[in-house]
Amino acid sequence: MIVTTKQLFEQAYGKYALGAYNINNAEQTMGLFQGNMASKAPFIIQISKGARSYTNKLMLEGMIRAADQIFPDAVFAVHLDHGDEATCYDCIESGFYSSVMIDASHESFEENIAITKRVVEKAHAKGISVEAELGQLGGVEEDIAVDESNAHLTDPKQAAEFIEKSGCDSLACAIGTSHGAFKFSGGQGLHFEVVEAIQKLVPGYPLVLHGSSSVPQDEVERINKAGGALKGAKGVDPNQYLPAAKLGVCKINIDTDGRLVWTRVYREFFRDKPEVFDFRPIGKVFMEEYAKFIASRNELLGSAGHLNEVRAALK
Repeated sequence: MIVTTKQLFEQAYGKYALGAYNINNAEQTMGLFQGNMASKAPFIIQISKGARSYTNKLMLEGMIRAADQIFPDAVFAVHLDHGDEATCYDCIESGFYSSVMIDASHESFEENIAITKRVVEKAHAKGISVEAELGQLGGVEEDIAVDESNAHLTDPKQAAEFIEKSGCDSLACAIGTSHGAFKFSGGQGLHFEVVEAIQKLVPGYPLVLHGSSSVPQDEVERINKAGGALKGAKGVDPNQYLPAAKLGVCKINIDTDGRLVWTRVYREFFRDKPEVFDFRPIGKVFMEEYAKFIASRNELLGSAGHLNEVRAALK
């Protein structure tokens, strides 16, 4: 059952966070749904601009529609991740997405509000939720590249003004996370005082954390032992997910970790079985491993076990 992020946030607020997971192919899609069903968790499936052009946007949409039929008990939102204005409009007009993110955080404060407001007006006219971003995360992921020296935390007073003037349904705030696998190579850390300050000004408002992959060190070590060269990769402590959720963070984006699981599985498989050329056996291994990873993250997010109550509330 496809619902909006706003509906999911109303159920989750102050109790747990929804895992927001990016997909690019069939194996990720199947593993994602299997993991969420095994842990009985509602979730958010994210499609980025890069994923929409990797094969074709219709291919991804078709896989999600099929998964919705294969797993009829699943409850999830379909969300555009880091969209520009044109991509947001395309997704809104498609009639498929239940939520879009407009990322104009690189613009001035006033222009960010103006762009976000335009997207909100078009999205709300069709019952679609809108996520916006204020402040800039450092790091590199797909077409996002922000040097750490240019990254800056979200100003709580600006956040309250931005929410009021733009009308967005949720706000991605910068509290020290970053995109990619090298989140804390410098002196960064999580600043939950920023979340607390925003909540004091806008109580009950759902916030979002981007760049929140944990970059498991055992995955990095196994990748490197199988021929990889990831040096200094470090992520967010996953034990901070639930404390963030208790403060009103309703959506936590996890993308890099899924790529690490994929890389580890494929590197080890071909290292140990160099005679194999059929991609299906390894695809099955990845789906199983990714499903286990998703279930483990839902436990840390606190969303595991809430599927039935959410489904009942949203029917």
